[in-house]
Amino acid sequence: MQPNLIRGIHDYCVERGNDANVLKYSRYFKDGLYNGFGLTSAQIYEGAKEFLRMPGISLQTVIDAAPDIIRHGKYEETGILMLLAKGLHKQYTRETFDNFSSWYKYGINNWAHADTMGMMILPVFLNKHIVTFTDFSAWLIAENKFQRRSVPVTMIKILKTHENYQELFTFIECLMSDPEREVHQGTGWFLREAWKQKPAETESFLLKWKESSPRLIFQYATEKMTPEGKAKFRRQKR
Repeated sequence: MQPNLIRGIHDYCVERGNDANVLKYSRYFKDGLYNGFGLTSAQIYEGAKEFLRMPGISLQTVIDAAPDIIRHGKYEETGILMLLAKGLHKQYTRETFDNFSSWYKYGINNWAHADTMGMMILPVFLNKHIVTFTDFSAWLIAENKFQRRSVPVTMIKILKTHENYQELFTFIECLMSDPEREVHQGTGWFLREAWKQKPAETESFLLKWKESSPRLIFQYATEKMTPEGKAKFRRQKR
């Protein structure tokens, strides 16, 4: 099944390639990180549905195919792989979580795939109580910046059910001084969503970091605030 899945996904993408879309989609990725065939989102989702209907498809099949597919580096192939993993979520275990962690070293190298993991796949482990947010500790210092980004993006999904926001803020605090732009974006996004739920607590945390954290974090975190609200988080002139 594994070689058939790898070849099947590749052939599906080749048959639907669109050079005009390749040029169009490349604009959304910095540093040439879009390496794809130009499939639309609808085609990617339809492909995943098609492969989920294959006889004998299982999460283990997807896990076995992942290293080759991700290393191949084609955007849509990895996207379909991730949607297959999402569709087979009933088979998740703690071992699955550890395996998915290894996907980043194979070549998850763009914000879209990092956010697919963070929004669609990783929250399942939290919601099913397979892991807790503290099981992401090693991810916070991972070499792959997109693995680090996935942590705050994943935690967005537990903001409505987790009461102790200070606990979450303390956990992601090291990302407030991360050197990478993509991590700044993910962290700011998380803080923006946290502010929507608990503005006072979130603002207290932001004030602590306003003089030292990258401004992009604050650009995202304060996006929904009024002009007067944003003004509180401007750095003091020196």
